[in-house]
Amino acid sequence: MSAQRPRLEQLEMRGSFIPRHIGPDARQTQEMLAELGLGQLEDLVEQVIPANILNHEPLKLTETISERAVIKYLRAMRERNQVLTSMIGMGYYDTIMPSVIKRNVLENPGWYTAYTPYQAEVSQGRLEALLNFQQMVIDLTGMELANASLLDEATAVAEAMTMSRRLAQSASNVVLIDQDCHPQTLAVVQTRAASLGYEVVVADPYADLQQQDFFALIVQYPGSKGEVRDLTACVAAAHAKQALVTVAADLLSLVLLKPPAAFDVDIVVGSAQRFGVPMGYGGPHAAFFATRDAFKRSVPGRIIGVSKDSHGQIALRMALQTREQHIRRDKATSNICTSQVLLAVIAGFYAVYHGPEGLRLIAGRVHRYAQIAAAGIAHYGHEVVSRCYFDTLQVRIPNRARRIAARAEERGMNLRIIDADTLGISLDETTTRNDIRNLWQAFSSPGYEMPDIAVLDKHLTECIPDALMRDDAILQNPVFTRYHSETEMMRYMRKLARRDIALDRAMIPLGSCTMKLNAATEMQAISVYEFNAMHPFAPLHQAQGYQQLFAELEDMLCDLTGFDAFSLQPNAGSQGEYTGLLVIRKYHAVNGQGQRDVCLIPASAHGTNPASAVLVGLKVVVVACDENGNVSVDDLRAKVDEHRDTLAALMITYPSTHGVYEQAFVEICDIVHRAGGQVYLDGANFNALVGLSRPGRIGADVAHLNLHKTFAIPHGGGGPGVGPIGVCSHLAPFLPEHPVVEGVNPAKGMHGTVGTVAAAPWGSASILTISWAYIAMMGAAGLKRATLTAILNANYIARKLAPHYPILYTDQNGWIAHECIIDCRAFRKSANVTVEDIAKRLIDYGFHAPTVSFPVADTLMIEPTESESKTEIDRFCAAMISIREEIREIEDGVADRDNNVLHHAPHTHRLLLEEWMLPYSRQKAFFPDRHQHDDKYWPPVGRIDNAYGDRHVMCSCPLDWAETQG
Repeated sequence: MSAQRPRLEQLEMRGSFIPRHIGPDARQTQEMLAELGLGQLEDLVEQVIPANILNHEPLKLTETISERAVIKYLRAMRERNQVLTSMIGMGYYDTIMPSVIKRNVLENPGWYTAYTPYQAEVSQGRLEALLNFQQMVIDLTGMELANASLLDEATAVAEAMTMSRRLAQSASNVVLIDQDCHPQTLAVVQTRAASLGYEVVVADPYADLQQQDFFALIVQYPGSKGEVRDLTACVAAAHAKQALVTVAADLLSLVLLKPPAAFDVDIVVGSAQRFGVPMGYGGPHAAFFATRDAFKRSVPGRIIGVSKDSHGQIALRMALQTREQHIRRDKATSNICTSQVLLAVIAGFYAVYHGPEGLRLIAGRVHRYAQIAAAGIAHYGHEVVSRCYFDTLQVRIPNRARRIAARAEERGMNLRIIDADTLGISLDETTTRNDIRNLWQAFSSPGYEMPDIAVLDKHLTECIPDALMRDDAILQNPVFTRYHSETEMMRYMRKLARRDIALDRAMIPLGSCTMKLNAATEMQAISVYEFNAMHPFAPLHQAQGYQQLFAELEDMLCDLTGFDAFSLQPNAGSQGEYTGLLVIRKYHAVNGQGQRDVCLIPASAHGTNPASAVLVGLKVVVVACDENGNVSVDDLRAKVDEHRDTLAALMITYPSTHGVYEQAFVEICDIVHRAGGQVYLDGANFNALVGLSRPGRIGADVAHLNLHKTFAIPHGGGGPGVGPIGVCSHLAPFLPEHPVVEGVNPAKGMHGTVGTVAAAPWGSASILTISWAYIAMMGAAGLKRATLTAILNANYIARKLAPHYPILYTDQNGWIAHECIIDCRAFRKSANVTVEDIAKRLIDYGFHAPTVSFPVADTLMIEPTESESKTEIDRFCAAMISIREEIREIEDGVADRDNNVLHHAPHTHRLLLEEWMLPYSRQKAFFPDRHQHDDKYWPPVGRIDNAYGDRHVMCSCPLDWAETQG
């Protein structure tokens, strides 16, 4: 008898994206279900998930879209974007990403699927790339130390303001900010300052500063309208008042201009966007943050430092890791817990590829074209207000600015309208002679002939005085001189990529980090011109494709979460927390409840929760957890009763940070609401709720989502991130707005909004196409199946490892959610083995370690996601079980307590060059898993000496770097 022919829906499913994204096939799924004593995937719902949080209302996302259909749909969407030549400036400039970097970094999963380099031994490639970025920033700013990037220029300025308050000796509460700062920067600073109780004064810092006391001075260099000024006098005046000076600088201009450090400034920040990173309608882009070495322990974000490994070789790591803000919780001075690693890597490689001479040619050409453009405009009888400038001109045309801008738009270019009488014009790396001629035509008048560019060039006089020109060498480290051919650059980037473990090599089982597949189809749109070349302040009628993207993605997220409105502006999960709490504070203030300033946070919460609460001016009160890791309802009731009149919010992660579905979630929300508080849901674990539960319908008032976790945006080695917030209708009027682009919050009411929280109106807009594509291709059925598979994979791991490692937290029936915590605390006593030893030994098996010592010290938190197959999960479990046997050998006296395979892990190729003196075989050291023989991951360094790195902080490239790494 012939086999039964498959139905049409089965044939269509075989060609769908769902089985491409979800790792286990039907057979593997059944095998894992059988291991758990279940018959079908849906049985997990009844067994694991509390009935009162389940969503029974059908989602609108009823149908899936094929990969090909998604590509066609996004093509039609992007064709609605009209990308003109941008001369708007204001911190965003067109640039050219070298093709060798685009192909080998931006479009290479070896770079974009890696995670934050917490396990430094398997992150040496991206750590070196970030060290190059730091060295580039140090050289161009002239400062002594730089970090490994922040989220955007505006938030970097806000971080500089709060750092200045910590360090300045001035007793003033005033921040003085340059009136010629970018308007989006001013808006973000005002938002941050308001929640911290600082007063912001906008002034001319080059006028008399004697009339005003302040603790921080913030200056734009060059100014937003283009003028380059001598900072000497204003810096001296600020220091005389015991204030700190922050300069927001244009990085490309610093190739030619006197560096800010030469003026004795304290902090230099800015954007590295124009170093090869597309504008992308606002992001993502890497900000930089540089300062004095004396301030290194107050710097926000991450710093890459040089240390040494167990063989005495140079090795890189995140320096001063105990400063990480999420470890300091409510004592944190910043809630930053991510950065823009992928974009910083691209910017650093841009500098490596072009080198000092290449950058001088690029910057020199931009500056010369600006002078030629100015001369031509003046030739037509218009007043060029700018006298000393790098790339940006201010042109005065009384009562005709909008008319001239319209004429320019007809010729395919956008100008900045400063006011009715004034235009701003910014040139960049992509500007051509034809662009200049088109620009002149917009300013032309009858009776004038168009100037000859060559003639103007010949007679130009330099507009920047020698005193403001750079006279020192830049980028002198050998790494910036070796890789200028595409062949050499390609090999250098490959060499760095193979030093790391990313998802293209193996499972990354990091709990709370959701390292799922970032599918190639989802990634395609970020490389196309119509999405990545648009300026964020382009007129809205030119950005209809983007507006469609935002509207559709917001509808999707509202459907999945049960919220009524979303803001896409926050460009990291931590910024979503900050924004959500601002919205809650604004809501209380508008309702005459401004005294509500207490935020309840469970002891198990992510550390950014209390840090974000402090940043918005809330007092943190910790709620205890019970022995099962759940929020103690009794302690919650007591804390709510104690703070009933001042309770602003509860921040809660669900499923919990301990990896379980708390049965009392709905009750917890009711307790808070009855006391007048709001419930903030940390959406870090939303991957365990999608398609099963809607937070907005079960008690949450506001939540942020990590699109770089749940919705498939790549982690990029530690960034980019996107952290939009969803809110119920009563909070929607208070969502962020923007000072430059209108209509960002269409629900804005008469009481105003929380202000602006990011530089760009819709945050990191260009990568939102990834999440849109993921949701469209998965549909309601696929998203629900993904969630259930993630839960299945986690419970399968817990069941496989339970005979060997205690599972720290489960629900009352022994089930977990999407991640499990294994308890390794007893091994320290029984075998002299720490959780770090286990993490490093996993490297020898070819795996990145799970999350170490979070949320409980000496534990490992494991999250497989739905994208890992049973084959890979079994391989990981086998490695963990094998390591447990190695620990048992120590416990039984078969292996030495001090000289053993775990203490010496990871084992590098350098040991092959030495006489073998270890009490175990090379086979055990290098190939503990027989499957490694064909594709062995060789760690590039041995175990890194963290203490040495913190005692000898070095955050720039060693002079012999190229030789030692060559």
